[in-house]
Amino acid sequence: MTDLKSNSPLFLREEELYHAMELLFFAYRSFTEDPDKILATFHFGRAHHRAIHFVGRNPGIPVFRLLSVLKITKQSLSRVLGQLIEEGFIEQKKGRDDARQRLLYLTPKGSALARQLSAPQAARLAQAFRHAGPSAVAGFREVLMGMLDTEDAALITEIQQHREKLTNIEPK
Repeated sequence: MTDLKSNSPLFLREEELYHAMELLFFAYRSFTEDPDKILATFHFGRAHHRAIHFVGRNPGIPVFRLLSVLKITKQSLSRVLGQLIEEGFIEQKKGRDDARQRLLYLTPKGSALARQLSAPQAARLAQAFRHAGPSAVAGFREVLMGMLDTEDAALITEIQQHREKLTNIEPK
């Protein structure tokens, strides 16, 4: 293990880093607790939640892109999507330019579940953000971005650009 104690600022000392790791573990557990209870009523797991979240936030996301976002095997994604499509939470459409492309959208039922799953998480984040204040929120985001692999940071940029395109498209 790298010796972080020598010449390190206080926040980089080994004990502080381990404390931060523990906080992340506990925060993740709290963050996922409410959605996990909701998902259990449908016999769904966290992969279902992530699929619903990213399809909902990125309408028309191609299956291949969702696969790279979720970083699960094709077999796992096929199982998860199969359940979500069969039970009417997600619908799959052919691409306009390429009929081989499979684009994913939430159905109204899927949108309702997405809101139900995200509501307690958004409330938890909003409460923490209000308590911490704007500069802490900016620092928190910076820390999270700094923890990402280069590939994931690029993926986040790509996803954000896709969302911006969607919001700039005028209805026909």
